[in-house]
Amino acid sequence: MAESSDGIDFDKYIGMSTGSDLLTVERAPVSAFAESVLDNNPVFKNAEAARNAGFDGVTTPPTFFFSAAESWCKFEEIQPEDTTGGINPMGEVMGALMANGGLILHGEQAFTYHRDVVVGEVLRHDGVVKDIYQKPTGDKTMTFMVIEHTYTDDGGGNVLTAQTNIIHRS
Repeated sequence: MAESSDGIDFDKYIGMSTGSDLLTVERAPVSAFAESVLDNNPVFKNAEAARNAGFDGVTTPPTFFFSAAESWCKFEEIQPEDTTGGINPMGEVMGALMANGGLILHGEQAFTYHRDVVVGEVLRHDGVVKDIYQKPTGDKTMTFMVIEHTYTDDGGGNVLTAQTNIIHRS
């Protein structure tokens, strides 16, 4: 059994869903995100420029699905039923660790695109806890929580796989 130095049963959370969402990719948020990260490539703003570059339409910047999609692409009326059973694994693990203080950091983010994403698509997002582990760092302990995000199209085809690593430092 993998247990934290704080007595948290990590194995309980491995494989647990962090939830499912339907995300509608819209042009204005895609263009605004590109502008916010100072990417002036016209494929993120102009359909003709995107088609001339070989895309089927305005496409998304590589890191769009890190934050913008979750913030701007959810329409309440199309969301699926809650798949978590009311359990928020990240909230429970990190909340329990934070009860004793410390810092929470975004450790790293990785994206694997299986194909281009274009404006107008509705993608299903599913998250799952892949791993939780600890490493000592001097007199402190770092807890790593790895979450895998999968994005699929309406036919169930893989579009994007992303991995997030959240860190708590005691």
